[in-house]
Amino acid sequence: MPEAPALAPRLGLFDITMLVMGSVIGAGIFVVPHTVAALVPAPAPVLAAWVIGGLISMAGGLVYADLARRRPHVGGQYAFLREAYHPALAFVYGWSLLWVIQSGGMAAVAVVFGTYFNQLLLLLGYAAAPGSDALTAALAIVAVTAVNCTGARAGSTAQNVLMSLKILAIVTLVLCGLLAADARWSVLGGQEAAGDWLPPTAFAAALVQVFFAYGGWHTTTFLAAEVRDPTRTLPRGLILGVTGVIVLYLGVSLACLRVLGAEELAVNPSPAAAVMRRALGAPGAALLSAGVAVSALGFVSQASLTSPRVYYAMARDGLFFRGVAWVHPRTRSPVVAVLLQGTFALVLAVTRTFQEILNSVMCVEMTFFALTALGLFVIRRRDGSAPGPACRAVPGHPVTTLLFAAVNVALVLDLFYREPANSAAVAGIALAGLPAYCLWSRRRGRVGAGPATAGGDGGAQGPPPSQPGP
Repeated sequence: MPEAPALAPRLGLFDITMLVMGSVIGAGIFVVPHTVAALVPAPAPVLAAWVIGGLISMAGGLVYADLARRRPHVGGQYAFLREAYHPALAFVYGWSLLWVIQSGGMAAVAVVFGTYFNQLLLLLGYAAAPGSDALTAALAIVAVTAVNCTGARAGSTAQNVLMSLKILAIVTLVLCGLLAADARWSVLGGQEAAGDWLPPTAFAAALVQVFFAYGGWHTTTFLAAEVRDPTRTLPRGLILGVTGVIVLYLGVSLACLRVLGAEELAVNPSPAAAVMRRALGAPGAALLSAGVAVSALGFVSQASLTSPRVYYAMARDGLFFRGVAWVHPRTRSPVVAVLLQGTFALVLAVTRTFQEILNSVMCVEMTFFALTALGLFVIRRRDGSAPGPACRAVPGHPVTTLLFAAVNVALVLDLFYREPANSAAVAGIALAGLPAYCLWSRRRGRVGAGPATAGGDGGAQGPPPSQPGP
């Protein structure tokens, strides 16, 4: 009997770096500066939130780089949790990814794409039909799903093009804000007061918004089985990509503060558009709408490319529908998994608001961030001084690991304190994965599949789903 098709390693360092940046930079950076300033309306805490968020993201990047070097398996974070703790926790993560985290983030940014794309049409003289934002978002999800069904190479190429356009749009915004528009605030001598004392809960709420804008870099690890030389390429791509995002985000924050000042930034829900309009007039507003639309579409594209690899890994472990592990023999794409992700995102995009999706995503995602970081201690202890990539740790541990875990735990607790009903509902969705895991594991036992063990994905060329890993 011929061996079933498997995922093929086709991605290099440039692809991974662009994917890391593309997975982070969606539409949030064009909107979130306003929400941050509304929570902490003074220049110093606004900048502090973006700097701290960047540093924590880099700490997380170092943690995941170490994990990716040690366990370059398909599914990324799913595999990390499976091997550090138990297949049940890994399943709950995959379950949450499908129901809340990645589907929610993909849907939220698709809605923003629909809004800005229709704004661009209006600026160009074409009026969109009332209520068409959701339809445009749905069409965007369908389009990127179709592209990613053709394989990782095609999806990555589309992502590289969109990411290049994103960088161009953000650099244009930063240059217009720092050089072309009149200034209301200067980092060398601000005209605004530092503001009143801010309660810790306000700054924590601002950090949640910042982390949403910085989030997503870890999803690149889902593609480990499709990366050439993953023990070297994934860590380098993570660090390079996160560094690039920090530089771009700080530039946007400074540009918005310089042109608008903290007080206007706090009340203007479209700060990037205001900056471009003051620098270039009506053409600037049109250019910004195009930039946001492209940026949002790029994020939706990478979400459709990366997260289906987790559902594929779950199916290979015998913990999901077996058909989800099917790989197209020519494109080497997990087509069923890609279609599954697109369907869930499509439903959320037409039924929920941006803020509802954001809060749901962050509550669950930060919980798994903390658990994954702490899982690094377990995996390092098991590896010991084994030769090869496992003993070449990425610098920073244990300080970066503990810092990253502690901040995420603190922000999850803050979310439960401020929004107990929503947080409890989302936690309930995640915990519903436990009985689902029990059902799947019993089913796997009845059909004689092996347990989901460390290394059970077998990398890009591992055993078919019905066999245990090495």
